[in-house]
Amino acid sequence: MTTHPRQVAFVIDLNKCLGCQTCSIACKTHWTAEEGMEHQWWIIVNTMPGQGTPRGWQEMGGGFKDDRLAPGRIPKREEWGQAWRFNYQEVLEGGMGTQVHLRPMNPDGSEPTWGPNWEEDVGAGQWPNAYFFYLPHLCHHCSRPSCLYACPRDAIYKREEDGLVLIDEERCNGCRLCLEACPYKRIYFNPRLEVAQKCIGCFPRLEQGVAPACVRQCPGRAVWVGFLDDQEGAVHKLVHKWRGAPPLHPEFGTQPNVYYVPPLAPHPIDPQGNFDRSRPRIPTEYLRYLFGPQVDEALATLQRERERARQGHPSELMDILIAYRFQELLGPFTVNPAQIPRSRL
Repeated sequence: MTTHPRQVAFVIDLNKCLGCQTCSIACKTHWTAEEGMEHQWWIIVNTMPGQGTPRGWQEMGGGFKDDRLAPGRIPKREEWGQAWRFNYQEVLEGGMGTQVHLRPMNPDGSEPTWGPNWEEDVGAGQWPNAYFFYLPHLCHHCSRPSCLYACPRDAIYKREEDGLVLIDEERCNGCRLCLEACPYKRIYFNPRLEVAQKCIGCFPRLEQGVAPACVRQCPGRAVWVGFLDDQEGAVHKLVHKWRGAPPLHPEFGTQPNVYYVPPLAPHPIDPQGNFDRSRPRIPTEYLRYLFGPQVDEALATLQRERERARQGHPSELMDILIAYRFQELLGPFTVNPAQIPRSRL
């Protein structure tokens, strides 16, 4: 794989994510409005700890092992969850509103067994020390994409200008080897077109200088976008200068380009009702499982810089994470999308 001189990357602060799904809806309404895409969520916010979307994706395999492709398996339809229908007519128009309630149904009328956010707000731990956090998940636009290596049709490629991983639907024959190979399971199959589809990094917006929809629409100012080699940009500083944002499951070997500021939480409460400062509420072992050993350094840096700010000392890291102006999240893509004709985005 040729190293691309420029790579667009995302940083997501899990301490600021509200779990509101605004990024999910912004993406879905923008990019997945055609037939066969009803079940597709190119970015989805999962509650962690949890099985996520598709169900149990972290154990489905893929990526690289011992420098060789380690294909996993294709998620089943019920593991993805389908595009639900609801009995609106019965409840709202059929005069049965006091006798029946809205209920989800699969397209064939069967009862769903899984779907996006099936476990929303269901976490781990025991009262009063329960915990959970939200994790937005999109294609990682990897520097070493296993989906690209697995594709027998040369239908997957990285753009030279920004390193985004894209699928050429003209070449794709729907074999789904890319779904097996992707360890993050962020590729969908369109049964109507019989092609693979995924996040495209909003490249038509980037070409107009407009930030991706998930970044621009985030009300919590939790997502940054930019080029990794831009040493003055927030993405470079968060990932490389401060080392405060490790990638998700780096052991998959794909060199992902979505990075996460790990979550902090109040200390747990002891039986006397006092904070137990000897241990974290979110187990560090779980965060290591998600983000690898680099998360220890990231957590220590976050805690140190937060304490500096509390004491009145300046902290570049805290200033970046607070993001006083939303334009600070957009990297070089600061053009207002309202100024660009819809047909060009």
